[in-house]
Amino acid sequence: MKRALVIGCRGQDGSYLMELLESKDYEVVGLDSKGCVQKATGSGCTIAEPGAVDLCNEEQVRKLISEAQPGEIYFLAAFHHSSERAASEPHELMERSMAVNALALNHVLGAVVTFSPGSRVFYAASSRLFGNAVAPLQDELTPYNPICAYGISKAAGAWVCRYYREELKVHCSVGILYNHESPRRGSNFVSQKIARAAVAIKRGSQARLTVGNLDAEVDWGYAPDYVEAMWNILQAECAGDYVIASGALHSVRDFVSTAFGAVGLDWREYVDVDQTILPTRGRPQATLCGDSRKLRSLTGWQPRISFEQMVNSMVQAEMARA
Repeated sequence: MKRALVIGCRGQDGSYLMELLESKDYEVVGLDSKGCVQKATGSGCTIAEPGAVDLCNEEQVRKLISEAQPGEIYFLAAFHHSSERAASEPHELMERSMAVNALALNHVLGAVVTFSPGSRVFYAASSRLFGNAVAPLQDELTPYNPICAYGISKAAGAWVCRYYREELKVHCSVGILYNHESPRRGSNFVSQKIARAAVAIKRGSQARLTVGNLDAEVDWGYAPDYVEAMWNILQAECAGDYVIASGALHSVRDFVSTAFGAVGLDWREYVDVDQTILPTRGRPQATLCGDSRKLRSLTGWQPRISFEQMVNSMVQAEMARA
């Protein structure tokens, strides 16, 4: 039986990945954001040793890798950019971002070299590392140009992976993930805010929805599709960097229109625009659109769910919860 370690197993991507690996008969060990180790063998997850592993503690990470001996490691843990507005001090934000998104990854890769050299490692990077991109369509050769702490730390993590791959011969791949949503997306993301507002307004428990910029365009995909891409990448013989993206742009207006249409409402009657809620820290974010031809050519991966299907799935899930 194959064994995998999923670091960040309770987030949107981690939960889908745990299910995917179980469906493929893996023995799965998961590590959540609170340091709890979970084990899944096809009969569900069990919590073992709550709070046992701090990713920022090198000795604890080395112990986890040496004991688990995973054939595949998926590093999905992240201190996310959505927290940037709430951070009181920019240096604190950068420090926490680098600690999780780069230094903790270094602990994992160092442990792989010493204790589990046969492990294949996937690192979940982000399109944010392109920042103000120098090209309208970004691929694996597009230079990094991050402008926020999240993007800077994810770029650092990608470079850490390249170092271990090229200098120490670790089978370490980087997935440059563009925005991807699902019914499991956190409530602090604009996609989930829109889906929930559409259902709440339909039910009469909310009157209005306020957004910052209806014209903002995003390369949106479906999280379970992107998790399959992660798995496909680690099955490839050669490690490398791979853009995971739909390659299509949709505006926030498109998202709002589709979500409200799914509940039979005309969004124009319920949505307000307030430019003051736009992020103020750092320079404006450029529109990012990914070119995933390398991934598609190598693995045959293709997104299965369209933008409209993704939005509808989020609305339907929210209706079921409500």
